[in-house]
Amino acid sequence: MEVAANCSLRVKRPLLDPRFEGYKLSLEPLPCYQLELDAAVAEVKLRDDQYTLEHMHAFGMYNYLHCDSWYQDSVYYIDNLGRIMNLTVMLCFCRGGSHLGPHIGEDTALGKPREVFRLPTDLTACDNRLCASIHFTSSTWVTLSDGTGRLYVIGTGERGNSASEKWEMMFNEELGDPFIIIHSISLLKAEEHSIAILILRIEKEEQDMKGSGFYVSLEWVTISKKNKDNKKYEITKRDILRGKSVPHYAAIEPNGNGLMIVSYKSFKFVQVDQDLEENMDEDMSEKIRVEPLYYWQQTEDDLTVTVRLPENSVKDDVQVQFLPDHINIMLRNCQFLEGKLYSSVDHESSTWIIKENNSLEIFLIKKNEGLTWPELVVGDKQGELIRDSAQCAAIAERLMHLTSEELNPNPDKEKPPCNAQELEECDIFFEESSSLCRFDGSTLKTTHVVNLGSNQYLFSVIVDPKEMPCFCLRHDVDALLWQPHSSKQDDMWEHIATFNALGYVQASKRDKKFFACAPNYSYAALCECLRRVFIYRQPTPMSTVLYNRKEGRHVGQVAKQQVASLETNDPILGFQATNERLFVLTTKNLFLIKVNTEN
Repeated sequence: MEVAANCSLRVKRPLLDPRFEGYKLSLEPLPCYQLELDAAVAEVKLRDDQYTLEHMHAFGMYNYLHCDSWYQDSVYYIDNLGRIMNLTVMLCFCRGGSHLGPHIGEDTALGKPREVFRLPTDLTACDNRLCASIHFTSSTWVTLSDGTGRLYVIGTGERGNSASEKWEMMFNEELGDPFIIIHSISLLKAEEHSIAILILRIEKEEQDMKGSGFYVSLEWVTISKKNKDNKKYEITKRDILRGKSVPHYAAIEPNGNGLMIVSYKSFKFVQVDQDLEENMDEDMSEKIRVEPLYYWQQTEDDLTVTVRLPENSVKDDVQVQFLPDHINIMLRNCQFLEGKLYSSVDHESSTWIIKENNSLEIFLIKKNEGLTWPELVVGDKQGELIRDSAQCAAIAERLMHLTSEELNPNPDKEKPPCNAQELEECDIFFEESSSLCRFDGSTLKTTHVVNLGSNQYLFSVIVDPKEMPCFCLRHDVDALLWQPHSSKQDDMWEHIATFNALGYVQASKRDKKFFACAPNYSYAALCECLRRVFIYRQPTPMSTVLYNRKEGRHVGQVAKQQVASLETNDPILGFQATNERLFVLTTKNLFLIKVNTEN
């Protein structure tokens, strides 16, 4: 049985702003430019047999626009002619008219997308295909899937220099069922060059015995060239992980020694011919483990705990001990639940009763009325909190001040900044908990596990292309950005930035499709399925200082919310953010929104 270290994410308190007052709606226009594509994007619709939620997560919400993090403001897409098309915002040193296209500033001009590579296969000829996918492995290497099950490794030369850029196919091979590429790295050790690629499939169970009948497969493929004289690349290693949910995040460490995954359900390395029955036993035991031991609900004044009793239980089988900050429940002389309560209760007024439906109900009276408990017993994860809609609506109303529809709201309004009480209450908006796992590339064992609890995964972004992608998690109302460091065993995940109140704000956007942020953390953005893009700028100094009369202090900086509406009725297929611009892709057009208008 493998033993992994239980870890936690260490939040840097100086990066948090408990006095954040919310985003003020800005009516400043954002320059937006539209390019018509020569050929439509190679969009692949889900088939009738791809009906599960996992198919929708992996392929239905796929981002068809790819950002080259090695070169700023360079994006790519694949059209239905099998062409990889590139748009790069180029420096323009000339004044007046330019052959490069329309000017988008004094120093830049926008050209038409150009073809850099063409797939040798006809994409439309295959019925059983997925969306073609691409990943920028390094400044000179690219990995590519045509969506039919064939993998390509391409040497590009220095992509930032058109004189030396030449896309040349160095490897291509059929790997079986169709897949998409989710990450890749380039390694050079002792004159041996390797490309490690992580590909994802959703495959049918051999025997559809339970659930959706599908499982998620992650395959770690390594392609190597042994020495300089041997020009041929070949597959040297293939390892497979299986799970029951599409990972939110999966990436190979820069040194190739490990793999990190954020997912709702855990993954495990398997042998290719592993017995299906063993997997079924594991899934059944997992289902048993996650069944709640008890249910509880709360009001502002009290809490109710409900426990399902064994059959034919009587009053003498139950013992409940109440203390001001402690509870102990015994069933038939066996300890059922014992531990420190989240907050104090009036133990003399607390009671319990056995109901006719063979359940035990325990009533606890809160000492601190109005305090919302995020957990019943400190550290206990065996229970499930039941919430009612009225309670959710009341808490949401108290947090509405985090976004404003007024440019300069009246500071005298009864809308205080968020406080610690609100940070605890907003937990009710989270989805099911996920885990962050680190796998060793040699032993294929789990070495580190972080239970993310209610820290909902939001998105990932590449801040430094030489490092692993960062992932953004919701912490209370905020969104925190984490940078993995595989070389630091004791502090493997670093909190590098905070997007104030964004965890709460994004939860209200029911039609959101893509989420992103600038690599320099200056803003975050999300776009809906149609037309609208929301931009949330981090607090910046103001030219005119406002005065908050309620608190008697100057407001020297303000966070802005901006909205851009695209002139199209086509659905949004791709979305990418750079420090200066947002790129939005539809079937027939590519839009460029200049976010940083100061340059």
